[in-house]
Amino acid sequence: MNVDRLVAGLDIGSAKTTAVIAEVVGDLPKHPTVNILGVGQARTTGLRRGVVADIDETTRSITKAMQDAERMAGAQVQTLYAGIAGEHMQAMTSRGIASVNGAEISKADVDRANAVARAQAIPQDRELIHAIPQEYTVDKNIGIRDPIGMIGTRLETEMYLVTIGSSPAMNLRKAVEKSGYRVGELVLEPLASALSVLTEDEKELGVCLVEMGAGTTDVAVFHEGKIRYLGTVPYGGNNVTSDVVHGLGVTQADAERLKETYGCAYEPMVDHSEVIKLPSTVAQGDRQIPRELLAHIIHQRTSEIFELVMRDVEHAGYIKRLAAGVVVTGGAAAQPGTGELASDVFGTGARVGEPGEFLGGLADSVQAPRFSTVVGLVQYGAHRLAIGAGSGKGKRISMSGATPTFDGLAGRFKTWLQDFF
Repeated sequence: MNVDRLVAGLDIGSAKTTAVIAEVVGDLPKHPTVNILGVGQARTTGLRRGVVADIDETTRSITKAMQDAERMAGAQVQTLYAGIAGEHMQAMTSRGIASVNGAEISKADVDRANAVARAQAIPQDRELIHAIPQEYTVDKNIGIRDPIGMIGTRLETEMYLVTIGSSPAMNLRKAVEKSGYRVGELVLEPLASALSVLTEDEKELGVCLVEMGAGTTDVAVFHEGKIRYLGTVPYGGNNVTSDVVHGLGVTQADAERLKETYGCAYEPMVDHSEVIKLPSTVAQGDRQIPRELLAHIIHQRTSEIFELVMRDVEHAGYIKRLAAGVVVTGGAAAQPGTGELASDVFGTGARVGEPGEFLGGLADSVQAPRFSTVVGLVQYGAHRLAIGAGSGKGKRISMSGATPTFDGLAGRFKTWLQDFF
């Protein structure tokens, strides 16, 4: 094992904190192969709807998940790639124009146009985490992916800028640092999930990634190979569990167990004659219900979440551009029937996505929808390593709140500008 080629991903979800340690074994910058070495999980108690609400509790969850992953991997890491999501995420499109110095467009011309596009005034309470070029225009020729070497006098770039709230970002970094680790980079969770579950063809044709977590559901739309829209719906698996609690008169823990053992997200899939036994109390006595009733409760709430996502994507103008359909992932997507229900609601093809491609080692231990984000974070880290931008050792990120130097920013932006999302 080469310690310099280790990468670690950390997904702090509203229900579970998951850590993965992997070794980068392939050098392809676009899709480096990673061997999964260690996986760790812990219950999360310090998060509310994707945002750190209790630093000490979050620190405890991170420490346990990371230590379990390190024990399994037989190696320690110092730096990790952490996922961040939540309603504080905002995205916008920005344009940049540069005049071409020579006859041919050079990399320097492209860098100048990109620099103009990302030189947006970001409010003080926000932080820019991703600057992703969408496409270029040379003179009046639009939709160009790589303009280097083309002839023209005017180069225009369209860039997708993703910002997050400074406060949630700082609290997340602080919790990680209190656990004894450093955040190499914060990566938006739906983008990380997209790396691990979407195919190049799906991104090209047009696909909507629906990442169902416990507290929130994140949405990412790709079309013509690029990220086009990001959004968040403030409902997730916890809302489904709450409905089971109220609908069946059971405790939170029993509702989770019932969901995992007998749950189904698509009511028509359940046999009418099937009966399940509910956990009993002295006052209630023995109780039985048709399994169909449990499926009905899950179906209704999940369907409502999908409808909110659909409205969101429709409002953004991409609902008719999803030729590759919908991919549902995240912990709450593990229910049988989720793909069928998504297909029903969106009126298009749908599948449940889980990591699988470009993985070696203990790959079978992360082949479930709940591991999509954390595996994507490791793959993002592997990509950065392949282009020489960082490793499991990494460099410490300043927590002082001081403005990073221009050189530091330029270096970070240069790597973000890779054709990755």
